[in-house]
This record gives sequence, structure tokens and C-alpha cells, in this order.
Amino acid sequence: MKTIVQEKDIIVPDEVTISFKARRVTVAGPRGKLVKAFNHVDFEVVKKSDKRFTIRVWLGNRKHIACIRTVCSRIENMITGVTKGYEYKMRFVYAHFPINVNIIDSGKTVEIRNFVGQKVVLKVPMLDGVAVAQSTAQKDELVLSGNDIDNVSQSAAQIQQTTRVRNKDIRKFLDGIYVSEKGNIVKE
Repeated sequence: MKTIVQEKDIIVPDEVTISFKARRVTVAGPRGKLVKAFNHVDFEVVKKSDKRFTIRVWLGNRKHIACIRTVCSRIENMITGVTKGYEYKMRFVYAHFPINVNIIDSGKTVEIRNFVGQKVVLKVPMLDGVAVAQSTAQKDELVLSGNDIDNVSQSAAQIQQTTRVRNKDIRKFLDGIYVSEKGNIVKE
């Protein structure tokens, strides 16, 4: 069954400007600018005021209507990214062989050595807009930060997947680098 019209509002903060052109969303704020294309979803954008937009779908079925909330959530994540930023903290877990991590290319690549005693050097490149640094407050901790939540979380996932223990019992061998905390760069 098709619903005639379904809509959801987006409220934009004062320090953020947002523009839509052919379902390509540009969000600019104090921390920078993010651009995302939503060409795969059919929706209409109605500007009610400078700081209030409505995402609307006409004659949508159940799955098409579910895309409204997804688009609005992604835009709200972009707004949060350009105002507060995103920060993921990752901790090293090891039982016997201490994991050595070097940050090379001025925070663009993570180099992992001595993982479960392996001689091979594992290199993980960070995605665009993601900076990585060693934590000064905590031993054996990495801090990933950036404006785009997709790139920050994907970079953290790539580091975690690179340090998977293979051909051993994962209940016993818990070594790896895991996400310990998610939050914003600008604390309230």
C-alpha cells in the first residue's frame, strides 16, 4: 500500500549553512564543509525558512518511506560533524606480545608491528578527513578524529579488522585494537 505523502523536518543551527542541489547536500559550519549525494533516493526538499527544511516523499511504499529517516539522520550527522566533530578512541589489547603502533604520513597511516608476535608490518591508511594520534592521557590508546562520521567509523573498523587473530581460538586469543569510546571532539 502506498502512502500519499510522508515528511520529516530538519532544524539547522545558527552557525551552520545547508544547501541542496539535485539531491546533493552541502553542509558548512565552523569546523569545515561536508558534501554528500543522495541520488539513489527519490525525495523532495522544501525550504520552510532559513533554518528549517522538510524532506518529503510522495506515493512511497514502506521501504521508500523508511529512507526519509535515514536521509534526515545522515544530514543531522553531517550537521553534528561540522559543529562538534567526531572522535573515536581505540585501545590495544594484548596478552604476551606488546603491540607497537607508529603513526606515519603525519597522521594519515597507522603502522602496526609485533601483533601476536608476527614479523609482518600491518599498514592501515586513514580515509579522507580522518586524523589519528596517540593518546597522551592513556597508555596504549589511539584517537581518531574527523568531521565525517562515516569516514571516522570506517577507519576505526579497518584498524580493528586488520588486527583480527586468524587460525586460533578467538575466545582465548583476544589480542587486537578495539574501539573503547565514541564521542564528539567539542565537549559540551
